[in-house]
Amino acid sequence: MNIQAEKLRLVKLILETDNPNLIESIKRLFLKEYQQDFWETLSQVEQDDIIEGLKEIEAGNVVDYKEFMGKFK
Repeated sequence: MNIQAEKLRLVKLILETDNPNLIESIKRLFLKEYQQDFWETLSQVEQDDIIEGLKEIEAGNVVDYKEFMGKFK
């Protein structure tokens, strides 16, 4: 596959279309491609803490919200 030739074909197709929905869909694809994943913005410590919390939830190590907040009232 020649990537440059594929890009040119796509540009030609985009230039030839009058479908605004198609243009909007293509735009959303590009915007999504360049948005940084939330997970990647977290530090390794933050990622590890979240993973540990999920493991605790899966193991049933949870506290009822109302019970927890009752301690602080």
